[in-house]
Amino acid sequence: MEIIVDNIKCGGCASTITKKLTTTFDTENIDINIEQGLINLDVDNAKKAEVVKVLLNLGYPEIDSVHGFNVAKAKAKSFVSCAIGKMDT
Repeated sequence: MEIIVDNIKCGGCASTITKKLTTTFDTENIDINIEQGLINLDVDNAKKAEVVKVLLNLGYPEIDSVHGFNVAKAKAKSFVSCAIGKMDT
């Protein structure tokens, strides 16, 4: 599955995303391109809505999926997720 998301800024972001997706979907095959915001993971496409929800809860919404106040809310969540990811690495 391939998903493009907003707000990935660094390795801390990627670390948080990788850890959450690994534990939630029991997969080790996750590749994140920070510059493109591209996440590739080995999860059945039938679970895409579930994956998108997990990413949104972390502050990394699928590209063009949030608007207005929700954009600011997602960015705020991503800063927290990023900081957590930096502390865990």
